[in-house]
Amino acid sequence: MKKYFVLPLVAIVMVLVMAGMASCSGNQVEKAVKQAFIDRDTTQARFDSICSIILANPKQYSEYLTPEGEINYAALNELTEQVGSRLRPPMHWNVLAYGAKSLSLTIYFERSGSMVPYDTPGGRGQLKKTVNDLINYFPSSDKVNINIVNDGIYPYGGTVDGFLKDRNIYASTEGVGNAAFTDFQKIFTSVLEAQTPGNVSVVVTDLIYSPADTKDVSIDKIFNEENSLATSVFKRYKGKSIVVHQLTGDYNGKYYPYNNNAFAYNGTRPFYVLIIADTHVMNMMQASKDYAQFLNVQGSRNSYRFNQGESKVDWCVLSGWGDSAGRFRVSRRNAGELTSVEADKTTGVLRLAIAANLSTLNQSNDVLCNAANYTVESMSGFKVEVKPVEQSMITPNNKASLEGKTHIITLTGDFKGPHDTVKLSLRNEFPQWIDASTSSDDTNPSQPGFSTTTLGLSHFLKGIGQAMGTGGNYFTIEISLKK
Repeated sequence: MKKYFVLPLVAIVMVLVMAGMASCSGNQVEKAVKQAFIDRDTTQARFDSICSIILANPKQYSEYLTPEGEINYAALNELTEQVGSRLRPPMHWNVLAYGAKSLSLTIYFERSGSMVPYDTPGGRGQLKKTVNDLINYFPSSDKVNINIVNDGIYPYGGTVDGFLKDRNIYASTEGVGNAAFTDFQKIFTSVLEAQTPGNVSVVVTDLIYSPADTKDVSIDKIFNEENSLATSVFKRYKGKSIVVHQLTGDYNGKYYPYNNNAFAYNGTRPFYVLIIADTHVMNMMQASKDYAQFLNVQGSRNSYRFNQGESKVDWCVLSGWGDSAGRFRVSRRNAGELTSVEADKTTGVLRLAIAANLSTLNQSNDVLCNAANYTVESMSGFKVEVKPVEQSMITPNNKASLEGKTHIITLTGDFKGPHDTVKLSLRNEFPQWIDASTSSDDTNPSQPGFSTTTLGLSHFLKGIGQAMGTGGNYFTIEISLKK
């Protein structure tokens, strides 16, 4: 005869409550991210479903929201990296790109005496085309504002379409502000103060520091003042990133040097585009293909990003690559662990090929493919070589590994075992082109370098660097070798 035990009603309620608590416990967002990895479904639709969990429970998941109650893409990206790194093999999902769709753009277009000759009817119009491209390639073209700057900041009187069509923008803006000097302190302070969440500011300028009342002031004193000004302005605004692009344009008209003895000049001169945004906004744009043309300014000769933190790049070791030497196996647990490693029996050389996606670093191939920019730490004396991925390299056998990758990094060393750790880093150093583009005297257009240099450029940009921080690495890859 079976015996049945009847639980009191209170006990039944407690069991149900406990079961409910168990089913609701834990970080549902984290679980959803992990499940997306397991399902191999790292699409935007899946990401949107994760966001809906957060938005439905804002109090519980406030850590993934901004103070304005919007999705904090940087925090979510950090979570996906943490979850992905715990998987075997580790997986990567950069979700920053999804947050770059509703940004706004503000253009600050310098109208000083030394800028007007960049856009004359007889020139090729590189300056105006650059500004037009920035507007046209900004995905949210309906969220663009334009200002004119010199001694202050003044709203552009026309429409964005009117600005784009204007063939003589300096003639149409004549009389706006005082074109006799440019107040960098007021301009950059105002730009930084005016930035709202999700705003991208672009300053188009010749970056010549030309304050009022410089009579009898030495050039060295002006340079020191310029450096200190940049540092004092930018150090007050933490969490910003700046990308500076150097371009060249036709110049035909009066040039105003430091000593104010103006002269006519017909040739080419450098000008600059400074893209300023919160660091997480800059990271979002760099992660999004939609912003590639906007960030990689067409015609840019040189560029540098201030306050660029170390990035996690997507990479893998290629098995059986054409010029590989030696043997190894890629661990199934960890993509950065190679086992059964043996150097080539004839030469004693071990050569590894790594496919990496370096597109989000926003660096030119001059930087990425220069072995001198890399640091390699190992016991086996590994040397590095980097080259872009070309279509001819992709075959049916390696397509899965090379898909989405931009560069092949080759490491060559004398591996004798039984183990080694290779640590590869791309250094973030102040670029040489800035010093090479700096002049200390702009009074004689016949001097060598007048067409390619800017008075005091390094003093201003190094002031920004001192305020925002440079150095460190763009990325680091670590590979464990075991015999």
